[in-house]
Amino acid sequence: MPDAISASPTIEWRSSVSHASSLVRALRSIALYVPDLVKAEQFYTEVWHLQVVSRVDNAIYLAGAGQDHHLLSLHQRDGETGIRHVTLRACDLKALDEVARRAVSAGGRVVSDLAPCEEPGGGTAVVVADRDGRRFQLVCGDERVDGRPSDPDQPIRLAHVVLNCQDVEDTQSFLEMALDFSLSDRTRIMAFMRCNSDHHSIALGDTDNNALNHIAFLMPDLDAVMRGGGRMRDAGYEIAWGPGRHGPGNNAFNYFIGPFGEVIEYTAEVEQIDDSYHVGGPSDWTWPPGRIDQWGISAIPAATLKQAQRSVFFSTHP
Repeated sequence: MPDAISASPTIEWRSSVSHASSLVRALRSIALYVPDLVKAEQFYTEVWHLQVVSRVDNAIYLAGAGQDHHLLSLHQRDGETGIRHVTLRACDLKALDEVARRAVSAGGRVVSDLAPCEEPGGGTAVVVADRDGRRFQLVCGDERVDGRPSDPDQPIRLAHVVLNCQDVEDTQSFLEMALDFSLSDRTRIMAFMRCNSDHHSIALGDTDNNALNHIAFLMPDLDAVMRGGGRMRDAGYEIAWGPGRHGPGNNAFNYFIGPFGEVIEYTAEVEQIDDSYHVGGPSDWTWPPGRIDQWGISAIPAATLKQAQRSVFFSTHP
């Protein structure tokens, strides 16, 4: 990944893990605070190619081509860009109670008790936070959509969210204990966590801060990732890193800095894994000198990208 960090302490790698969480089916959406909702809507619809599906006071909800009611919500708030919460789809109602119980046992807390979800998409939800304040909303029974028009240049769903961590081992433990995530791979600077067959739905950056590293949007194919790069460049947003293909996850990528300093990624071809997948350690993921991805054609990420990956944090209040 872009942020070069010193090696982490030795970790005992598990040789066999289940690829599916018993509590979480998938990553659904992310909610961000932004200082200019009009500008945000213009960018995320006209350039990033999402569609507004709901509006409420001071917030919009945007969908892709997939079945999720929305994959991104943007909430007006003066000041700096921030993360409201990351939303995961729970397996069932019982899982919501279990997550609330486990979150406390894992050193976190319950932010909002089990209750009907009042935001568009509905369902029942609980919100928990780890000890560093990362907020995870678990929702069950939310609206799913069939039959959205097919658009070859529209994101389908979220692929993953990457969160920086001052203590990766502690955050990894919370995801394992509270949400029943499993480790897929550990590189020198990243722990890749899965809840289903996607190689990772959440990854943890081994850094000196707890900021948002980036949000990845799954595109239909590699061509859509590349056309997205051209579309962003036409709109004045240069590719901040890419094109390339990662090692862990095997996904193709183009990274950009969004209009409010948030780092966003177009990606495709995320590796699908099962119980037979070998959990790799840092020695399994090294590149020859001068390379930072499988293809070896991408330049080293610019300093502006690395700085942006340290600028957006979870908010402790609305």
